[in-house]
Amino acid sequence: MAKREALREFQSRLAERLQAARSSGVAASWLGVEASGARYLLPLSQSGEIFPWGATQRVPYTQPWFTGVANLRGGLHGVVHLGGYMQGDLAPASAQAEPPPRAQARLVALNPLLEINCAMLVDRLLGLRGVESFATSAPAAGDGPEYFGTVYTEADGSTWQEINLQSLSRQSRFLSIGA
Repeated sequence: MAKREALREFQSRLAERLQAARSSGVAASWLGVEASGARYLLPLSQSGEIFPWGATQRVPYTQPWFTGVANLRGGLHGVVHLGGYMQGDLAPASAQAEPPPRAQARLVALNPLLEINCAMLVDRLLGLRGVESFATSAPAAGDGPEYFGTVYTEADGSTWQEINLQSLSRQSRFLSIGA
């Protein structure tokens, strides 16, 4: 019970910080998430509301990374397992994405301005990040997908890949969920 309450408090604080970051123009630029062991930075301007991972309705004959559809505040959203989608770009085609444990998993909706009813399933939220959080940065690898942005490295050596959600949401592979 204490874990659940602590998680709710964390979600509340994170939601408040997201709102404050959007309204006051503080230096935080990204929402840090973890998916399938990798760390990603989702631009706050392209991210929407955060939801707990709940009832997702499977859709037959879809890609393994498309986990189904969910009713989020009365709107029907397609749910993409971010780690599974990225493994398709970074790993052999035979790699299957394992769904994250429900306790920390979250759905991060895309900003409504992107005009696509989609949410990303992530393993866990890692908080807000700004440029000052990182020791170094490097441009995305030339052979990476076009939606990959800058790669940032923290002082402890952990790397974060920036994802341009607008560019990602326009990819033909992303839009073609049929198996």
